[in-house]
Amino acid sequence: MFDKLMAAQQKADEIKKRLDTVSVFGEVEGGAIKITATANKAITSVEIDEEFYKQADKEELEELLLTAINKALTQADQVSAAEMQSATKDMLGGLGGMFGG
Repeated sequence: MFDKLMAAQQKADEIKKRLDTVSVFGEVEGGAIKITATANKAITSVEIDEEFYKQADKEELEELLLTAINKALTQADQVSAAEMQSATKDMLGGLGGMFGG
């Protein structure tokens, strides 16, 4: 049992490292604001188009930044969930028959 827990912890660590290498994106206004993050939800880049920035007011800019960041974080959640589901399926695959699956 302890071995299985250690293997599960090791697998979780591997997934976390892999998610650090996966980039996700959120953008708004046709790319006027682009957010890049890792699948572990670390924001790695914020890009604001210079022309858009000159024309946008503070409130609009803040609102669009929030939207773009949330899009990137939602994408990170989806990638992370898919990775975890895949890993869980791999680990439990051999046990499927035990549960009538």
